[in-house]
Amino acid sequence: MRQVSAGVIVTATLAGTTALPVALSASLSAVPGLAPAAQAGTGTAAQAGTGTAAQAGTGTAAQAGTGTALVPLRADPLTITVPGSVSLGSGSRGGTISASMGTVTVTDSRGGIPPWTATVSATNFTTGSGTPAQTITTANIAYWSGPVTASSGVGTRNPGEPTAASRVTLTSPVVAFSGRKQATPMSTSWQPTLVITIPSSAASGVYTGTITHSVA
Repeated sequence: MRQVSAGVIVTATLAGTTALPVALSASLSAVPGLAPAAQAGTGTAAQAGTGTAAQAGTGTAAQAGTGTALVPLRADPLTITVPGSVSLGSGSRGGTISASMGTVTVTDSRGGIPPWTATVSATNFTTGSGTPAQTITTANIAYWSGPVTASSGVGTRNPGEPTAASRVTLTSPVVAFSGRKQATPMSTSWQPTLVITIPSSAASGVYTGTITHSVA
């Protein structure tokens, strides 16, 4: 009789959050002439004593003196994009799964030379009703960013975990990548790897969890 051992299949839903710093720049522009025109108009009208001058001076001054407020909205975007979902494959109880999560990209189009930091967090992976035997906790989920895989623009780029040896568990949010742009917009991409250790007591099933990247 052939024995078949059931494996554990793990999938991840990747969630990306975006920080969008927005600055409101108020530029007040007034057509010249409210106070000066009123003074000149009424003064001239009073001295000249003509109704026409009074009408022209007062009316024109009122119309010309109306100020126009221009409030342009300047959006300085700092964005992060991630794949929608990824299948991490299957493994045996007591073993590990190591799989690429696809490409994560940070784009910084803000003014100046501000820094940015991308962080990553995870939920437990569960199957069924999520009993202890149906849960792979975040203590069993490790992450490493790897190096830069694509980039544009000038700036510094620092991987949080450049190699597999530097991987960290996702029991709390960790730094995935950081950088600082220079005078022009920059983008930075990496392909992180998730390493999941499957408990020896894990029930068979398809486990799902959420990996969230954010940038600020």
